[in-house]
Amino acid sequence: MELKGSRRAAGSTAGLPPEANDPGDTTRVVVVVPQLTRKAPEGDVRRTPQARLDEAVGLAMAIDLDVAASLIVGLAQVRPASYLGSGKVAEIGDLVKAEEAGLVFVDAPLSPVQQRNLEKAWSAKVIDRTALILEIFGQRARTKEGVLQVELAHLNYQRSRLVRSWTHLERQRGGFGFLGGPGETQIEADRRLIGERIVKIERELEQVKRTRALHRASRKKVPYPVVALVGYTNAGKSTLFNRLTSAKVMAQDLLFATLDPTLRAVQMPTGERVILSDTVGFISDLPTQLVAAFRATLEEVIEADIILHVRDMSHEDADAQAQDVAHVLSDLDIDPDDHVRLIEVWNKIDRLDEDARTAIFNTATRREGDDRPIPVSALTGEGVDTLLAAIAQRLGRERISLRIELEASDGEGLSWLYRHAEVLERRDDIDGHVHLAVRVPPERAEHIERRFGAHRIKSRGTA
Repeated sequence: MELKGSRRAAGSTAGLPPEANDPGDTTRVVVVVPQLTRKAPEGDVRRTPQARLDEAVGLAMAIDLDVAASLIVGLAQVRPASYLGSGKVAEIGDLVKAEEAGLVFVDAPLSPVQQRNLEKAWSAKVIDRTALILEIFGQRARTKEGVLQVELAHLNYQRSRLVRSWTHLERQRGGFGFLGGPGETQIEADRRLIGERIVKIERELEQVKRTRALHRASRKKVPYPVVALVGYTNAGKSTLFNRLTSAKVMAQDLLFATLDPTLRAVQMPTGERVILSDTVGFISDLPTQLVAAFRATLEEVIEADIILHVRDMSHEDADAQAQDVAHVLSDLDIDPDDHVRLIEVWNKIDRLDEDARTAIFNTATRREGDDRPIPVSALTGEGVDTLLAAIAQRLGRERISLRIELEASDGEGLSWLYRHAEVLERRDDIDGHVHLAVRVPPERAEHIERRFGAHRIKSRGTA
């Protein structure tokens, strides 16, 4: 398999070898998944080793690397110098040589020292989980905002590893200061340049943040509620987004197929319009640099009225993936247990056999009230109507129901109400009057009461 040219963040040195930039070159990679053998902390759901290996291989294949070999390495404890034990390092070194691999992907966070030592031992480029995810994001970014966010994450990652780039100058002495010399000067110069670029990008992203805030403010004037999709990467968010909006957002069986956020208007069965937002997928051990860099994008989730947590229930590690999503939501100051605002969407039920389907539906039925998940198949459309009804029911709780009487000749007022309110019922009198029951957000109710002489329906809840 050939490595396609990537749109990577400017100045990236943290990821793939330079020769991998040419479409004609083949980059063979050995995937190594360290698996700690000690017991997981209480309350944590540990992934199965095979699921971790499949995900690691999927990450490598997401940027068209040729996976020559993949293996799980049992690990009693992390070694400060090389992460892995010396015996495993030698064993993997033989494998890398036999496979003629120029790249090793270690699915773990490596320190600069560990990375450098492994590269010396294996005579190959070594990248860790953070670096590979940054590479994938660098390829996927299409908008200016996405490119800036990825570049910021890359630069923050590089800044902590600058010493690796200039080890060939470490022995040169002289120049300024007691320990000064060309090596140290070059490192300082690079650190200063990266620092200046980071400041510039942060300013540009601050402008992006302000622009997004203005867009949200303009939407609130309408106002349309915002429903945001979140979930583990490849859980089917974009497929569900396409199903609900009839859009054509890229949806593939691929990790991080969608990166840049997409917003579309959706007409609910009640006639109400909502804004649906598709966001970047989450993943276990998501680099902190990316969470920080994509904060502007993820504010669409923070500000959302309803959050749909889409889960791939056909995946063997569905519970562990849900836990990872909950951790990221907590980092965004969103309570993952707030089931009034958050709806669990149990996706990909079309992939389950009859017994598994029955178990899923029985489990969902046993959970009561807002805690009850919605089983769906974004691919076939099964369960989508139930999901839309659940969204409408949640949105309707905080809304105010009003009764309005209009002259039939007031076509402008009638049209305005249909555009800006949820019309629950309509009755036309023979004497030329139109009687409406509508539901609106609290901030719009007072305006409608003044304009149309509306009266609140105190005894009515949701439709």
